[in-house]
Order: sequence, then C-alpha cells, then structure tokens
Amino acid sequence: MNCKIDRDNYKPIGNYIQLVDNRNKDLSVTNLLGINITKNFMPSVANVSGTDLSKYKIIQKGQFAYSAMQVGRDETIRIALYTDDEPAIISPAYSVIEVIDEKELLPEYMMMWFQRPESDRYGWFISDSSVRASLDYERLCEIEIPIPHIDEQRKYVNLYKALLSNQKAYENGLEDLQLICDTYIEDLIKSQELVPLNGLIERINEKNIEDKFNSVIGISERKEFRPPAGKVNKNNLTNHLIVRTNEFAYIPRMNPFKPLAIALSHYNHPVLVSASYEAFRIKNTNELLPEFLFLFFKRADFDRYAAFNAWSSTRDTFDWDEMCRVRVPIPSIEKQKAIVTIYYTLETRKRISEQLKDSIKPLCPVLMRGVVERLESNLKEVSYEI
Repeated sequence: MNCKIDRDNYKPIGNYIQLVDNRNKDLSVTNLLGINITKNFMPSVANVSGTDLSKYKIIQKGQFAYSAMQVGRDETIRIALYTDDEPAIISPAYSVIEVIDEKELLPEYMMMWFQRPESDRYGWFISDSSVRASLDYERLCEIEIPIPHIDEQRKYVNLYKALLSNQKAYENGLEDLQLICDTYIEDLIKSQELVPLNGLIERINEKNIEDKFNSVIGISERKEFRPPAGKVNKNNLTNHLIVRTNEFAYIPRMNPFKPLAIALSHYNHPVLVSASYEAFRIKNTNELLPEFLFLFFKRADFDRYAAFNAWSSTRDTFDWDEMCRVRVPIPSIEKQKAIVTIYYTLETRKRISEQLKDSIKPLCPVLMRGVVERLESNLKEVSYEI
C-alpha cells in the first residue's frame, strides 16, 4: 500500500485559536511594544506623544501579537509569542491571539511552527495582492499545521526551551563580566588622579599617498569597525588615513543622542579610513594600554561627556582638541592588564553567545521536521498492519 502524509493530522490553525481584544482603558499598562521581522518583541519606536493609549491592546503572557500587514513584502509572518509575566500594550493595528485550549495545542509549539522559513514562504505565497501584501486573520486561520498528541508537543517544546535556557544563562554571565569592567573603571575615576590625554596620545595623519593599501572601513555606533556605509572609489584612496594595529579612529561629527563612533584596530594589517575621521595612537604603551583606554571609551558616561562637550555647528563635532582634553585614570600597567584580560574574556564569550544563538535558530525547522517524520512513520506502521 502506498503511504503519504496523513492530512488528518494537519488541522487549520483557526480551529485552535481565537482573537482577544482587551483595551488599556484605565491606562494601567505603560510598556508599549512592537514586533519585528525576527518574530521578537521590541520597544516601540512610534512617537506616541499626545496619543490616546487607552485604545491600545493589552497582551498577556502566553498570547500572540500578530501583524497582518506587509507579509508579502517582508516574506515573513510577523507573529510573536509574549512570554513576560507583566502585561504590555501593543498597537491597535495588531491582533492579539490566544490558544483556546492548551490541552490540545501548546502556544510554544505553535510559535515553533511559525519560526520555520517554510511557514514564512507559505505566508508570502498566500498573502493578498494589495499594496500592503497582507495576510488577514481569516486567511491565517486557514493555514494547516500538524497537531500531534499534547505529550509529543510538550517533548519538542521542552527540548527547545532547554536550549534557549542554556543560552540565556550563558548570556546572563556576560552581564556580570560587563558590570565588573564598568565598575572597575568607575572606581578608578573616583579614586585616582585623572590625566589629560593630550600628553598620552598623538594624532595620526599618515595618508595612503603611495596607494599601497585598499582595505577601506567605517566605524559603527557600537564602536566597531565595519564595511563603509557609502560607496568607495577604490581608484582614489590616496587621501585616506592609514590606521594600523592598536591604533584608534573616530568620527568627530556626532549625533548628541547617539554614542561617539570610535574603534580600536585589531586588524593584523593596515586599514584605511576617511580623511574626515580622526586617528591617533598611544605614545607609550608601557604606560597606557590601548585596550584599557578603549574600555574607558566604551562607557555610556564617556558618550554623554562627548555629546556635552561637542561644539555645535550644523552637526555637533567632538574634534581633536576636545579628545585631547579628555581626562583618564592611569593605574599601574599590571592593573590595566588584569582588567583587559577580563574584557577579552567578555568579548570572547560574546562571540560564543552569538554563535549559540545562530546555532539555535535553525533548530525549529529541524524539530518540526521531526514532528512530520514521526507522523509519517506512525502512518506507515498503521498502513503495514492493514
């Protein structure tokens, strides 16, 4: 007997979910969230000044927020499961969805199904042809998913949650290391004499005159070197500044509400930055370690200092003279090395944490494929018995 996937195990999701419409009438909830294309909640970026928040929808733990708009454009079903204990509010344009009976369908299992790229592609395929390429709630309800026994659902959910829990525990350890670094620098600022950078650093004005190098980079607000944001004419790089290993570069023009874009080069080869940037090196690394100074620059307090002291023109500018006026603590080189070692441990663990996240992301499709294969296997066993 030929065997095929048992469609009897696939049910329209609408049989198991329902809309909820609880409004923030008494304004008791103030945490306003949105959802992004990665199916996560995030603080809302909307300007709600003067907005009547009593019309916003309340979402509780175990409920879903769903945006029907732009599914076709983004090729993503924008849906997210709310897991916090305290309620939040979301835009009235979103739908709030909840599972009718968690003895038949676990919300976490449903969310795992919608984290599959295949689900997003299908959502894009069945979205309407309007300008917003929407997937309205009624159409969403028609999507069929495999509904195994609740114990089977719980097994897959528990496995996935265990992986997420391990990754979260690892991430929490990063916060402790970051706190150690920040607190140590703050204690030094309070307890030690502060020395102006003027006598500790020197400006770099080495241009790529001979056109030896072509590795052009920019600087992000995360204080990291990155590919340049704009187009670069690789045939005209002679005016770019050369930055070598353990040298700094920063963008003097800044937004006062954003961090100063500054980075320390860890490249093992020279790189080029725009001539509009400033670049400098430490004069004596036996007195001041580049990594220690960079820890000082990475603090939020330094960004506030830079924003306050930037002189105003069309855009605020934290120029070379202002950088030279910055005052820093200079502990012994041994103490600098100790905190830098902790910093390197922190950065290494951050990379590992990101790798863990990246390795967990594909697991939902794998686990859901296991659900389908299990259902197929069960069908084959029944078919052979017949």
